[in-house]
Parts: sequence; structure tokens; C-alpha cells
Amino acid sequence: MAWLVTGGAGYIGAHVVRAFGEAGIDTVVLDDVSSGHESFVPAEVPLVRGTILDGALLQDIFATHEISGVMHIAGFKYAGVSVQRPLHTYEQNVTGTATLLAAMADAGVGRIVFSSSAAVYGTPDVDLVTEDTQKAPESPYGESKLIGEWLLRDQGVATGLRHTSLRYFNVVGSGYPDVYDTSPHNLFPLVFDALLAGRTPRINGDDYPTPDGTCVRDYLHVADLAHSHVVAARRLESGDELESAYNLGSGDGASVGEIMSTVAEVTGIDFTPEIAPRRAGDPARIVASGELAARDLDWKMRYTLRQMVESAWSARHAASNAD
Repeated sequence: MAWLVTGGAGYIGAHVVRAFGEAGIDTVVLDDVSSGHESFVPAEVPLVRGTILDGALLQDIFATHEISGVMHIAGFKYAGVSVQRPLHTYEQNVTGTATLLAAMADAGVGRIVFSSSAAVYGTPDVDLVTEDTQKAPESPYGESKLIGEWLLRDQGVATGLRHTSLRYFNVVGSGYPDVYDTSPHNLFPLVFDALLAGRTPRINGDDYPTPDGTCVRDYLHVADLAHSHVVAARRLESGDELESAYNLGSGDGASVGEIMSTVAEVTGIDFTPEIAPRRAGDPARIVASGELAARDLDWKMRYTLRQMVESAWSARHAASNAD
């Protein structure tokens, strides 16, 4: 038996696939490689190139492979871009998830772990976000993730689907030297790309009500994230009861200014970030409690901020040298 990992050729998905392999659990990857990389998928793992919108392909995967559960990570993940491309976002994230759930039901596959997002909360007015914090997404992306959670909930009522959703905050770092974040919108790759190109990284706003004036975010190491995915899958297979959703958060957070200082120390590239205007909609602080996930999914912060930066830089620098 194997778990189907949608989006398994992406930065997060590839870490999850490798964590499954290290735990002795077989996987099959479905990915259209639009933002992922075939090289991220281990050679021994079957890779099906395609999209979750292709119901016939999904049916073929379930008929060809013995799938015991689905790790649903595929999706359009760019919150800012989703505002300009709402229909594309809903098609990929809502219609795609519905198509996947329909194929699962037809094949009798009754377990799923869903890659959700902190974007379901929008701009929370609390110091520490919990799973019960009001859901107020501010982008089509955040809305699509919340709808995805509703789809799982409703399918659970209708068919007995066993499910949980993991709400990510800011995922960084690398667990392997050949897998790294290639998103054109995430902070770490933006900073690294600027440094490698001889440009000065920038900070959007330094006048927030935070200790150093820059936004505070919850940064999580991708290897810790992947580990809790494996635990969630195992617990669903064991018939354990899980919460419908978990925040994967640190309970603490770090500022963008701290990230910049740590990057300068790790890379040995001395720079003073350029200060750009605030971006509309950027809250001063978003930090989440990970208590429920710690209780149920062996969630913990095993890496310091410096180790997160070191692992991310090492993988990205190695990739740039290989190009």
C-alpha cells in the first residue's frame, strides 16, 4: 500500500515524500511540474505527470496503485497573485480538490491529509493564533484553502472520509542538499536570489508596532513540517481520532529584520537591506500556537532560526553552483 502525494515534486511535497520513504511508507507522486521539479522526486518513487483536475487520470492512478491515503499538497499557492487570478486559483484549489475527493470516493480511498494555510485567518487581531481564531481570509488563495477544509468536512459527513488539515505558516529551510524553495514570492528565495545576483535585499516597511519595526512571522523548518505529515498519515491509518485542523506554528516568531541579520551572518555577505514602502494588507504580526499539533502530531521546533537559514542557504547555494 502507498500514499498518493499530490504536488510531491514541489519544495514542501518533496520533503514529505522523502520523510515517508525514511519512515518505510511507499508513495506515488502526482505533479504537473508547473512549479515543482522532477529532480526533487527520488528515483524509486513513481511520478505521474498530470493535474488533480484530470479525473480520468486520478481514476487510473487509484486503479493502478494500491493507495491507502492521499497527502494533498498540490495547489496554486501564491496569495498575492490570486487576487489578479481568482478564477484560476479557485479552479486549481477548489475544483481540483473536489475532483480529487470524487475520485477517492469512487476508488474507496478514505483517508486524506490536506495542505491548508495560515491565509485562512487573514489579519488576525490576536497575539497568538489558535485553531479557533476567526477565519477571515483576505485573498482568493486563503478563501480557496478554507473551502478545501469545508469540502473535507462535508465529505467526512457524507462518506465517513477520515481527514485532517494542516495549516502552514512560513515554511523555510531545507532537509536535503538537493531540495530547496524555488518560489518567486517567498522571503528566503527572494533574499538569496538578490544576494546571488549582487543586488540588495529589501524590506517592505520598517515602521510596524514590533520591536524592530519590521513584520513578525512564524518561521518553521520544512523537515519538522514533513515529519508531522507522516505522523498524521500514520494516525489516520491506525484509526485514531484527529482534530479537523491543526496549526503548525512556533508560538514565537521572528521579524523580517532578524531574518536579514541572520542571512548576512550565515552567508558572510554584509548588506543593509533597502527599506521599501509597506505592502497593502501586511499585518504587523502573525504567530500561531502549535499546542494541538504538539499533542497529536509530534510537532515541535527542532531547528533554530540560524539553522533554518543555514540549511536553506546551503541548498540554494549548491544549486546555483550546479547551474
